Amino acid sequence: MDALIRVLVGLYEEPERPNNAIEYFLERLGAGVPLKAELEALQNEISDLQRKVHDLEDENDRLRKRLDSFDNTGSAEEEAGTGSDGVVDNHE
Repeated sequence: MDALIRVLVGLYEEPERPNNAIEYFLERLGAGVPLKAELEALQNEISDLQRKVHDLEDENDRLRKRLDSFDNTGSAEEEAGTGSDGVVDNHE
């Protein structure tokens, strides 16, 4: 009951009347409970961020595989005694 009285007094003291009285009451009574539009916006943001995470994980996997292929190529050249230019190195 006290919360309702506080909201009504706050409404009376507002210099301009709100466009949507229901939203005004819900915002004041809910004390931080997000509205439907806010929830939808946050859900859309979550979906976008999840897509970005998935894309970045895919890119990370591709780059790791590419790096591994370079590492494997480099170690094979070292074992064969060739440098990155393909020239045989006999100065051991």
